[in-house]
Amino acid sequence: MKIGELASAAGCDVQTVRFYEREGLLAEPARTASGYRSYDDRHLTRLNFIRHCRSLDIPLPEVRQLLDFAAAPEQSCGQVNELLDEHIALVKGRIQALASLEKQLVALRKTCDGDASHPCAILESFMSAAEQHGCACHRPER
Repeated sequence: MKIGELASAAGCDVQTVRFYEREGLLAEPARTASGYRSYDDRHLTRLNFIRHCRSLDIPLPEVRQLLDFAAAPEQSCGQVNELLDEHIALVKGRIQALASLEKQLVALRKTCDGDASHPCAILESFMSAAEQHGCACHRPER
């Protein structure tokens, strides 16, 4: 199959296929006499594997490791579990950070009473944030 057919079968675009090829995640296909890439079912299976990993927000270096583990399944179960446990911990940390962000935004939203006769409390908070917080976005550039 040609690259467009592979991309269509995997539900992605051609640039995604080319990107994974450049990254070495997808094997370079054979070429026809006229120079067209000729993909087979192995490419589709691998592309689907990669795309599924990415849909789970697994970073490319870990996808590469999982592909290596898949190539030696008799040795890899423990390593796959370890990689997945690390990813789960990362996701949990992000969930906690997002929950904290949500609390901050909800508290900020509650400061606005909707009365247009005085300055918006939310905008006032944003304006004074540089003076009150030492976060990265408010540090002077060096």
